[in-house]
Amino acid sequence: MRRRFISLLAAGLLPAALLCSCGADKAETAADIPAKPDASFSAGESAGASEDAFFAKEAAEEAVDYMPDAVLNDAEPAAPADDDGAPSPEGEIPESQSESVTEPPPDDGSQPFVLTAGEWNDNANWGFFTNLVHTGRIAFPSYGLDPVHKMQVTVKNGETSVANQNVTLLDGETAIWKAKTDKSGTAYLFYPANGREAKQYTLRTEGAADTVCEVPADDTSQQGGSSVPQLSYTVDTANASVSYQKTEVMFILDTTGSMGDEITYLQKDFSAIAGEVADENMTFSVNFYKDEGDTYVTRCNPFTDDITAVQSTLNQEYADGGGDSPEAVAQILDEVITNGSWSADTNKIAFLIFDAPPHSGSAEEEKLLTAACSAAEQGIHLVPVVASNAERETELFGRALAIMTNSNYVFLTDDSGIGEAHLEPIIGDYQVELLHDIIVRNIRGIAS
Repeated sequence: MRRRFISLLAAGLLPAALLCSCGADKAETAADIPAKPDASFSAGESAGASEDAFFAKEAAEEAVDYMPDAVLNDAEPAAPADDDGAPSPEGEIPESQSESVTEPPPDDGSQPFVLTAGEWNDNANWGFFTNLVHTGRIAFPSYGLDPVHKMQVTVKNGETSVANQNVTLLDGETAIWKAKTDKSGTAYLFYPANGREAKQYTLRTEGAADTVCEVPADDTSQQGGSSVPQLSYTVDTANASVSYQKTEVMFILDTTGSMGDEITYLQKDFSAIAGEVADENMTFSVNFYKDEGDTYVTRCNPFTDDITAVQSTLNQEYADGGGDSPEAVAQILDEVITNGSWSADTNKIAFLIFDAPPHSGSAEEEKLLTAACSAAEQGIHLVPVVASNAERETELFGRALAIMTNSNYVFLTDDSGIGEAHLEPIIGDYQVELLHDIIVRNIRGIAS
């Protein structure tokens, strides 16, 4: 797929030399990515060869201007000179320079810790997602989460979209999924696979008559593979749209040994993020997790509007522990989502920054499904941010979580040159951006 780097180079925030090396097209065969069912599913039109050549030339010419000190200093330094101007013998450091050479300069905090990322929304690209499932490129459930059997509901009052409306899907009188409509009046409801039999469910929302929903049987006889039902309903309600003034923002951070870059990023960039989005109506919470046998399993903190206190809490954390791939994802989501201290009348968003999947097993998967259900019911947009060294199973878990909580899927990329290799997700075209910008945009998207 083709990825675009224009915004980063234009901002002068990503080293141009890195763009020259990583911005080239990656050749992929038809087997690598299925064809898009519709042009609207592309996050950005592919640039032509002339555009590529232009930006590669611009990047090369401006490489020195934008190159960070860490890259410029990769060249072997000239031998230091003695007081008389002659170079010192190799390996000897003049006493006057020994301190600056052996100790790094203090961090004045003037430069952000740059991480690059991409963003994708499967709900907005459902045809593309459907093709992936239909052809067997991806499969669900993932750790108990099955986003395939989905119903899209739009709630309106006349021509006006109704936000923050509670919507429930019932099997008889038993609620199987609850969700809250977003600002466009849209909610997503999920139901279990029905096997070979069609089934009726009831759609219920406030201020409207119940709607009977006909759900088809699962069809595995189609050419190519499994089918993905595409069910959509519009409900007219007498209720007015509701807006919230207050916003709650949560960060959930894996602090095991492989997450050093991501922890450092949030420590260095949190104040800048808060500075762009925070006002008197916004509060923050930072929460951490490792795994059984580590110094702690979960470490949770309440919401507060004290940015300095949040920064201080972040600065106490460091990467340590883990050692095996699964981590205590189910435990942390159970504590901060299912049993968290969220307010009823707020806009809500949580960023799960992680690189390893949850533990498997029925008890863990039940906690994960309950957390996804709880997030949807409370209107918490649970945004996964998948870090370096992640495997495909982590991607699929993150995408399932994003689909079921009406959120974007975010993933780090190699373009910053920082950290280990990052998994290329199975998605369409996307634009590489600063992670900072993606986080700010997602917060503003639910708060404004």
